[in-house]
Amino acid sequence: MSVPEKRVKTRIDPYVDAYAGRTQGLKASAVRALFAVANRPEVVSLAGGMPNISDLPLDVIGDVLDELVRSRGPQIMNYGSAQGEERIREQICEVMSLEGVNASPDDIIVSCGSQQALDLVTRTFVDPGDVVLAEAPSYVGALGTFAAYQAQVVQVAMDENGILPEAFRAATTAARAAGRKVKFLYTIPNFNNPSGILMSIERRRELLAAARELDVLIVEDNPYGLLAIDVPPQPAIRSMDAEQVIYLGSFSKTFAPGFRVGWALAPSPVLKKLVLAQESATLCPPVFSQFAVSEYLSHWDWRAQIEDFRAMYTQRRDAMLRGLEDHMPAGTTWTHPVGGFFVWVTLPEGFDADQMSARATSHRVAYVPGSAFYADGLGSRNMRLSYCFPTPERIYEGTRRLGETLREEMELRSTFGFMSSSTARRLPSGAHQDKSRTTSRSTGNPLNTSQPTGGD
Repeated sequence: MSVPEKRVKTRIDPYVDAYAGRTQGLKASAVRALFAVANRPEVVSLAGGMPNISDLPLDVIGDVLDELVRSRGPQIMNYGSAQGEERIREQICEVMSLEGVNASPDDIIVSCGSQQALDLVTRTFVDPGDVVLAEAPSYVGALGTFAAYQAQVVQVAMDENGILPEAFRAATTAARAAGRKVKFLYTIPNFNNPSGILMSIERRRELLAAARELDVLIVEDNPYGLLAIDVPPQPAIRSMDAEQVIYLGSFSKTFAPGFRVGWALAPSPVLKKLVLAQESATLCPPVFSQFAVSEYLSHWDWRAQIEDFRAMYTQRRDAMLRGLEDHMPAGTTWTHPVGGFFVWVTLPEGFDADQMSARATSHRVAYVPGSAFYADGLGSRNMRLSYCFPTPERIYEGTRRLGETLREEMELRSTFGFMSSSTARRLPSGAHQDKSRTTSRSTGNPLNTSQPTGGD
């Protein structure tokens, strides 16, 4: 045995020299990392964005699936088209029409959830070092995808109406001046994950005008659009322009995530590339899942089911907002979502949500620290709270436990000083001042729009 072989065997990972460079961008999701804790029955999890599907007609779905297997088993359990089955693409057009999207089934590719659709889009457009613009804060799963393809993520500031067009322009101009290619702007305009912010219709128009001016594609990720609470479903950005926007959708929030059926609606030249990427990734999206969702849409009043979901999530959202109002200490602020699953909390000056996570677990409550939703280490004073899955009673109890955690932190600060030395060591120079977005307790609107537009 040669010396180099012996050296390899002493490594923790003997395959490290064989991995592709892009694997360095792979890291565990901050949300998934909490699962072991959050799934303990004594812990109130305000962390994961898992939809509550207990109100689905499981008996009807079971009967439909049983009949589907008996009557069409050889078809639905075989290979299919890389683009997806035609019938469900037709039904997807019907679903998108509720948000003003006029599309042809020929312009849609079915995917394994919208997460895979985003992966296919990123794989199709991004070379190592290319710039992807994303709103700040942004969906942790999207940031992980961009990192996996070695993109430089530049996050663009938001206010209460969504992405700031002037910040979008500035980020694009700066990236191009540095010799970087800007491939697309990623946004969740409806009830952004994690902030819960709804992009206003006027802001959508302004952002689209800026994208045309700058010649930058918009990737519109829309898993929550039909789950509006206090407002009707908003017109999609894609409804305003068929060529400047790639639209991503999913049945995970309006039906059930276990079937893993999502889609991308893209301009024809882009769609052809996505189909080729799909063929090399999976050959075809799961045929059984497509037929299962299609049969559900055909045999059940899915529009009424969505209304039931909206009513259920309204109760849960209200329980969380009531609990935050009753239990959060002075100086804590949060957004007031009008749909979706999430509330974005800003902690008082000097708090660190990452550092406080373990203490919250000891109080039997879990959340996602805000830094998970930034590519550049911001968000230390923020946390994402999810109200979609626990019962209203559990949500309210979770906010009580969270309030206890914060008060205990405040007592420690009062006893030992403004900020612990361990926290100070983990912050970059000059970071003692707040650099995360803050929100108004009375209005739920972000106040600080001077946040940096991004970084590596």
